[in-house]
Amino acid sequence: MNLSFRILTGLLLGSIAGLMISRSNSALFVNLPGLLAPLGSLWVNAIRMTIMPLLMALVVVAIAGQGRSGRVLAIGGKTLSLFVGLILLSSLFALLFAAPLIGLLEICSENSNVVLASSQVTAERAPLPPFKDWLIGLIPANPFAAAANGDILPLMIFTVVFSLALIQIDERLAKNVVTFFEATKQALLVVIAWIMELAPYGIFALVLPITANLGTESVRLLGTFILMVCGLIVLLSACIYLGLWVLGHDIKKFAKTMAPVQVIGFGTRSSLATLPATIAASEILGVSQKTAGLVLPAAVTLFKFASPLARTAGTYFIAALYGIDLTVSEFVVISLAVGLLSFYSPGIPSGGLLIMTPVYLALGLPVEGIGLLIAIDLIVDMFITAANVTANLGVTMMLDGLQET
Repeated sequence: MNLSFRILTGLLLGSIAGLMISRSNSALFVNLPGLLAPLGSLWVNAIRMTIMPLLMALVVVAIAGQGRSGRVLAIGGKTLSLFVGLILLSSLFALLFAAPLIGLLEICSENSNVVLASSQVTAERAPLPPFKDWLIGLIPANPFAAAANGDILPLMIFTVVFSLALIQIDERLAKNVVTFFEATKQALLVVIAWIMELAPYGIFALVLPITANLGTESVRLLGTFILMVCGLIVLLSACIYLGLWVLGHDIKKFAKTMAPVQVIGFGTRSSLATLPATIAASEILGVSQKTAGLVLPAAVTLFKFASPLARTAGTYFIAALYGIDLTVSEFVVISLAVGLLSFYSPGIPSGGLLIMTPVYLALGLPVEGIGLLIAIDLIVDMFITAANVTANLGVTMMLDGLQET
């Protein structure tokens, strides 16, 4: 049985077992999610322990290994252009499809009051870090502290600067450093292969507690909204496959190779946690590791492909729930603003939602609505992450193909 099938089996069994436990009154079964949750966390931690050194190794090898060629600058410009273009596509999807679909929801005052009342009990909001602090933090005073704290973007900025500096020093000395990081990368990929063998069990232990806690208590209105947004995310993801097909890539092989990565993203809700598996998938698909080393770290740090669609749809939903009629121009402003803000995502729970606060304040929308979206973000975020990791590898393949032409 191949790894992809075993991971999917773990996801399916965890979901079924969790739903069965949610309906059970047995003390033994009720306590099972609490017993399994730490095992899932251990598996995620095993992945995360490889991420920081792997990111550094990938970037150093990709940039310093190029020497003084113009490849880094060329692919960097194409990468940012493609990121911006696809974020605009996600925003356009929200404008064209989410707004009309939200209008089809039957939101009466009674349902609205019930949903809003429940959200005040279940939602816990964390403070949004000030933009000034985020901007200052981009340059790490201590790169080692940034690595220890999991501050990816500051660490990547330091690593890029360090890699560019390597290009300027004696070639023999620079080669020694690149060789060290190449060996580090190869060793970490071996460790990752070991961790991935445990993926079916890790996914099972992650998904079971989630489905057990959710059970069947979802309100019809919220359930309809969740299904609608998840369906739009799947439709948006299809654009990546279409783009690869237009560029002449084998989308069947891409889909098969992406499956385990998507399942990991679905279970962990973290694009960063899927990075090791994404690197391995890029090798299977024949992507140049120099390209992957440049694009994938940038993608997991900056590129949130499905977030503008999901977060904009959530804003439309909150406006409808509170009985606020948005004009066409406001729909456009929300879509574009969320797309722009998606590049600034705080490293805190539901950070992608918390960045919506300025948009709500600017348009006079009730900020309390963000609390409701946080309460139902669990399922939506699973689909967002799966779509994001699909786009990360899809963009990498597209750019690699463009570099070869």
